[in-house]
Amino acid sequence: MPYSLVCLGNPLLDIQVDVEKSYLDKYDLKENDAILIEDKHIPIFDECLAMDGVKLVAGGAAQNTARGAQYLLPADSVVYFGSVGKDKFADKLSEANQSVGLTTRYMVQESIPTGKCAALINGPHRSLVTDLGAANHFKPSHLEIPENWKIVEEAKAFYIGGFHFTVSPESILKLGKHAAETNKPFALNFSAPFIAQFFKDPLDQAVPYADYVICNESEAAAYAESHDGLTAESTLLEIATFIAKLPKVNSARPRTVIFTQGTDATLAVVASGDSVTSTEYPVHALEPSKISDTNGAGDAFAAGFVAGLVEGKELATSIDQGHWLASLSIQEVGPSYPFPKQTYTA
Repeated sequence: MPYSLVCLGNPLLDIQVDVEKSYLDKYDLKENDAILIEDKHIPIFDECLAMDGVKLVAGGAAQNTARGAQYLLPADSVVYFGSVGKDKFADKLSEANQSVGLTTRYMVQESIPTGKCAALINGPHRSLVTDLGAANHFKPSHLEIPENWKIVEEAKAFYIGGFHFTVSPESILKLGKHAAETNKPFALNFSAPFIAQFFKDPLDQAVPYADYVICNESEAAAYAESHDGLTAESTLLEIATFIAKLPKVNSARPRTVIFTQGTDATLAVVASGDSVTSTEYPVHALEPSKISDTNGAGDAFAAGFVAGLVEGKELATSIDQGHWLASLSIQEVGPSYPFPKQTYTA
């Protein structure tokens, strides 16, 4: 049977550990941020592995979303593309994905290790430091392998993690063009503030193919600061409206921009022709005592939302399903979901 959803991103092994704010300050890291490793950050991984309570979790934002979407959809619905090394860490990623029924089509690098991410948790905040490793070597040629392109052609929808703009913008455009030509939903997550700041050109080249743009308030602010027509003072509604009204290749679908805001209501702006509508959707309230780990909450929201798209659900229901899955995920350790499986009801 064809896979319904194709996801593309950077597969990483998360090294997750609780730290004090002073540890972030030691490496000039910000709370609720995500960066690529610099030389000064190299010691972090060994230090984290030696800390008490360290957890190794299958990660990478789009891979988290792919697992979450498969959690909600029928068996063999989701396939994930990315690049890994030929090592035990890739084996751990494959095992974690197989345990939830997610199919992976990894491009394997013989001599480059699997990427890793230090997920530094400070109370409700998280700071992510990533060494892409093999993930940085994905190529469009992997999609062009006949059995892989057949998966693409038979898919119903596509989800792209914005971190992949640092790796293979060509692959993102290849999937975006196919989606536009075949009128299939194409969802794009900005993923981190630095994407809009330092990978502005490849991001701007892909947005015309996006039917759905997803990001949080800090990523939206970074986008505003890096784009003419917006400023640091622009409101979230102004930023969402600006993005929604940008040129679009596939005019058969409106563009929908979705801004999450943590525990505040999610903003959705839909642009169709000259018509622009905006709606706020409340999140699922959760007692603080039930929250175990907020790492991956945004990935879980995206998972619930894109699963709704695949299922043909209305926008409001898909967003609510995203909120519901995020509320489940933050009660677990790491970007994961409870078993036995729970079922969403509107």
